[in-house]
Amino acid sequence: MLLAVGVTRVAPSVRELLPWTGATTVTHDVVVERMRAVAKLVTSETTVRDVVIYQNRRLGSTKRSLIVVTGKVLAGIDLDRGTEVEVNHADRSVVVTLPRAGVQGVEVTHLRTYDEQSGLWNPFRPADRDTIYQLARQQLVSSAGELGVVRHAEESARRLLESLISADGYTVKVVFGRVAQHRETGDER
Repeated sequence: MLLAVGVTRVAPSVRELLPWTGATTVTHDVVVERMRAVAKLVTSETTVRDVVIYQNRRLGSTKRSLIVVTGKVLAGIDLDRGTEVEVNHADRSVVVTLPRAGVQGVEVTHLRTYDEQSGLWNPFRPADRDTIYQLARQQLVSSAGELGVVRHAEESARRLLESLISADGYTVKVVFGRVAQHRETGDER
């Protein structure tokens, strides 16, 4: 035992050769699929935790998994869908019309499997874990919808824009709804 301790202190690289220790290596290659300019106003970030039960039956054999997923749901306004701003100098008022808020992104921050049982003829495969990940993301969006994050995002956007724009005695009204997209029609107002 003393000899082993002395060897590992003298030559740390020897520890990597010992069978009871493991070495983890990670390699990666970055591939950019697409990059584009976006105009999004994220006005609500909600952390959601949910339980997902995955079950798949094939040939009379069932595989199951119980997963607890935690993620951040980002909600706000996609400004690329169009906005309108009407300024009435006589009334000293500004009306900002924005598209309805929606979920802008979902980030899975933690995914933990608590129980995983393969079926006799139905083992877990990497594709199953990819499916579970996608189902977990969808469940986060669904749970966020039940919590009213889109309504919260619109109210946050309203408060933000009213406080940013209201100056010099102008009143600001923020309206959510359908906005004519002038870029598509060529109409420049």
